[in-house]
Amino acid sequence: MPQTIFITGASTGLGHAAARLFSERGWTVFATMRDPSKATDLAARPGVTLLALDVTQPAQITAAAEAALAKGPVDVVFNNAGYGLAGPLEGITDAQLTAQLDTNLLGVMRTTKAFIPAFRARGAGTFITTTSIGGLVTFPLNSAYHATKWALEGWSESLAFELAPFGVRVKTVAPGGIHTDFAGRSLVLAQHPAYAALQEKVLAAFRNPARLAQRSTAEAIAQVVYEAATDGKDQVTYVAGADAKATYAQRLAVGVEAFRQGVAKMFLG
Repeated sequence: MPQTIFITGASTGLGHAAARLFSERGWTVFATMRDPSKATDLAARPGVTLLALDVTQPAQITAAAEAALAKGPVDVVFNNAGYGLAGPLEGITDAQLTAQLDTNLLGVMRTTKAFIPAFRARGAGTFITTTSIGGLVTFPLNSAYHATKWALEGWSESLAFELAPFGVRVKTVAPGGIHTDFAGRSLVLAQHPAYAALQEKVLAAFRNPARLAQRSTAEAIAQVVYEAATDGKDQVTYVAGADAKATYAQRLAVGVEAFRQGVAKMFLG
């Protein structure tokens, strides 16, 4: 029997790649995004329906969930919408901070909550959320972004306990760098003059060609999303991409403090 997935943030990048992959595997796909006109190529694919959804708008979340469920059972919800907010905390405005939490954290929680009753009633379903290697380790000048991604990892692990008795799984996919336009389209960079020199040093480390070469394609990470959706495992976190796996393995091997000191040396000199 064909299965159905509901995807947020499907206009570009990982969400777009996942929508294509699941469609190719014969799934019914509800690909949601703020402006569906930006992904008309998805609409032309078999089994794909585009829905307008801004995850910072609770009424839109309710409407999109109801529209998808009206067509039949939804088997997987893939919470992928999100963006990065980088820069020193002192330079981040309250509006920027609120928007980051609203999109990356509250949007995921509200979207998930909208589908829980249907999943619980069926006794089946899987929630998958894109977190980041930045939900398992930290780097300088990314405190607001890390706050959302670490929160999602902890929230998912706890939620997995409470939904397991109803046959519902909760999972995260934590990628490292991805070859997308994330840095241009999905990154807000806050500034503060006191941190200008530090910011240049950190940005230079992130832009190091050797580091950039380790990034994964969106298609490769989408394969991990598909694995999480179909493997039937009682597993919460899927670290995705060679760079993310190596980074997380190092943190586990050397311990938190030694790893933190290594990050400081790499980024701050």
